[in-house]
Amino acid sequence: MHSAGDKPRHTGLFQGVDGFIRHLASEKRLSPLTCEHYQRDLLRLQRWLRECYQQHPIDQFQEPSEARWQNLSSHDIRRYVAHLSRMGLNGRSIARHLSAIRRFYHYLLREGLAENSPAEGIRAPKSGRRLPVVADVDQLTHLLDAQADDPLELRDVCIFELLYSAGLRLAEVAALDLGTVDLAAAQVKVTGKANKQRVLPVGRPALAALQAWLAVRPELAGAGQQALFVSRRGDRLSHRSIQVRLARWGLVKGADQKLHPHMLRHSFASHLLESSGDLRAVQELLGHADIATTQVYTHLNFQHLARVYDQSHPRAKRRRINHE
Repeated sequence: MHSAGDKPRHTGLFQGVDGFIRHLASEKRLSPLTCEHYQRDLLRLQRWLRECYQQHPIDQFQEPSEARWQNLSSHDIRRYVAHLSRMGLNGRSIARHLSAIRRFYHYLLREGLAENSPAEGIRAPKSGRRLPVVADVDQLTHLLDAQADDPLELRDVCIFELLYSAGLRLAEVAALDLGTVDLAAAQVKVTGKANKQRVLPVGRPALAALQAWLAVRPELAGAGQQALFVSRRGDRLSHRSIQVRLARWGLVKGADQKLHPHMLRHSFASHLLESSGDLRAVQELLGHADIATTQVYTHLNFQHLARVYDQSHPRAKRRRINHE
């Protein structure tokens, strides 16, 4: 509940949000998944504003369906941040919401639909940095080497090999077309965030999995279908289907943790950095615009080294015993 002295100054719907999403898709050329995330975050703010209006109707403002964005203040945004925090969102998630609001207001300012951005200068609360979860090398080898029994499983193994072999994002592997894979050159062309393309090497096991899948793909693919990975209906395989199939594969093959596509990407980055120590190369392979994003894997690498030290160094063993 909100106190009488804590009423929101703005309670309206998102006038201009449809145009904003079209702007992101056509002018900024963001992926459909990224546009969906922006829309979802903005709609969450809309629902909160509606709830505020229903609890404390304000006579001097119009009904939510007609109100305008000029009335939203930085105080309202701070209250919204506090609301998200009470709902259990961490600092990183709240920062994403604030980024969506700021970008939306930049669009509104450009279109003359707002006079200022109330989210400028507002920061999300800090939260502990959560390290990516990675799978053990031996476990991944066991899972990826498991026998595929039908065309759908051959497809799944091929997807999983590419996720781990090339460090692809879920959206990237789902968007692959037949022409993006060059078997002779052992490489794949990927379209990542902000429509940026990169060409990545593909390892021998992934190439073998690709050849096995391409041999049976005609049994499933619809006429003229260019998607590399198709469903049993012959159309492009959805993001959700890939997530479900990977989790199922891990369960059936005896994985000791739930598998998901980003875990394979994290494992690719962590294992590569652990072996090479070349942070810049890992950044390029992952398609990170900022190396600071890649540096999270150095923390994982340090954890690995610390475990080796604790297990191997005689003074580390003695110290651990003394602390027990």
